[in-house]
This record gives sequence, structure tokens and C-alpha cells, in this order.
Amino acid sequence: MTRSMTAFARQEMQHEWGSLIWEVRSVNHRYLEPHLRLPESLRDLEGPLRETLRNKLSRGKVECTLRFVPEAQSQTLTVNEAFARELLAAAQQVENLLPVSKPIDTMDLLRWPGVLQDTRLDMDAVKKASLTLFHKALDELIDSRGREGVELAALIDQRLDTITEIVTEVRSKLPGILQAQRDNLRARLEDLKAELDEGRLEQEMVILAQKADVDEEMDRLNTHVQEVKRVLKSKGPVGRRLDFLMQELNREANTLSSKSIVSDTTQSAVELKVLIEQMREQIQNIE
Repeated sequence: MTRSMTAFARQEMQHEWGSLIWEVRSVNHRYLEPHLRLPESLRDLEGPLRETLRNKLSRGKVECTLRFVPEAQSQTLTVNEAFARELLAAAQQVENLLPVSKPIDTMDLLRWPGVLQDTRLDMDAVKKASLTLFHKALDELIDSRGREGVELAALIDQRLDTITEIVTEVRSKLPGILQAQRDNLRARLEDLKAELDEGRLEQEMVILAQKADVDEEMDRLNTHVQEVKRVLKSKGPVGRRLDFLMQELNREANTLSSKSIVSDTTQSAVELKVLIEQMREQIQNIE
């Protein structure tokens, strides 16, 4: 199923030890680019979180923010004395190297990660709950990306149908266009009172028909349209494949424009280019 890369999800959990809030948002990007914002006490969850993202998403810039608000009664702060002594010893060594030093600030020491420890809070339970909640938020994000992807696919499908209509119209007009060119050539020769050489006229018409022959371009446009429709219905990431197909469609539209001998086909080529560009813009958001 086609999935968008743009979405937002939010999940919240309340526990006796506090509350957890996950916010996950994603936008389009060539590759998967995760950005994690975690409380210091839950920093070691980064590895499992990144692994989960790699397993479930292929592309997109994904910002994941976790907020943890512990209940006041669940907290009892104690000082990690062994770690604090190591910090003081390291600070003293640095202080001896400086020409001018100032006393170590106690509050700065307490702010250092790991000096203060919560002895009552079960951090293992908090981490487990955080991971569980993250999976829910990510599933919500993926569902949202899927819903928007369905809408994007419908918009692209409408434009593909319009391209098919234009191709059919150009193909139906082509015999009349060539006949009109033949008549114009005859009329110009008659105006010049030139002797009409049927063999020469036929030769010129063959050359004109070859230059204006866009059957191959029409066939390839139809083939690419059917391939885009097939890719839109396939499983897995399809954005890069669709982007390549837009380049191929644009190539055929350019060739049609260069071979145009009347304003009608020129206008059709312009309409094709507009439709292809509209699809390409939508495809930039598809995973």
C-alpha cells in the first residue's frame, strides 16, 4: 500500500510512578533520518528505538520526543557518593592546571548526570513502558501515513487517467493532421504554379510522416502509465520507483513536443508536462 512520509502521532500513558508522553512526527526525506529527544534517565533506550524505526520505516525524517514526568511521591533522591568523589578528583586535577581557578559549585556537581539517583523509582519498569508506548505511537504514525498515502495514490491515479485520455486523443487526431499537411503542401505548390510531381510529393509526405510519427511515444506513455498504476498497488516502499517513472513520462512528453507539427499536439504535450509535474510533486511525499 502506498504510504506518505508526512504524519504525526501522540501517545500518553499514566502510571503510579508518573506519566509518559511520546510525540512522533515525520516529513519527506530521501532516506530514513531519525532524531530522538529523550530524558537523560532514559538515554540508553536510543539503540532499541532506532532499531525499531529501521524495521518499520524506510524513508523520512522522523522526530521522536519522549517526555517523562515522575510522580513526586515516587521519588527519593540519593547521592552517588563514589561517582561524586571521582568527579571531584577529576575537577581538582583540571583546577591544578589552570592559572586562575574558582571553587567547585555544589549545584553544578549535583546537575551532573548520574550524581543524583532515584532509589525508589523502578527505572526498568519505566523503560519497558516507554518502549511499549513507543510501539503504539509508531503504529499510529504508520496508520496515518497509510491513510494519506491512499489519498495521494488517488490523486495520482486521476492524473494518470487524464494522460491516457490525452494520448488517445492525440493518436486519433494524427491521421487528420498528416492529411492536412499533405493538402497544405499541395496548395502551396499549386499557388507557385509548379509542376506537381506526385512521386516527389509522396517522398516529401513520407519524410513528414516519419518526423511526425509519435506512435512509439504514445505506446511508451501508455506503458509507463500502466506501470505507475501497478507500482501504486504494490507492497513496500515505492517512492523512488515512482520518481524514476515520472522522469520516463517526462522524457516521452518532451519528445512528443519536439515532434509536434501543429499547435494541437504542442498543447497536448504541455498538458502532459503539467500533469507529470503535479504527480512528481505528490510523489516527493511517498515513502
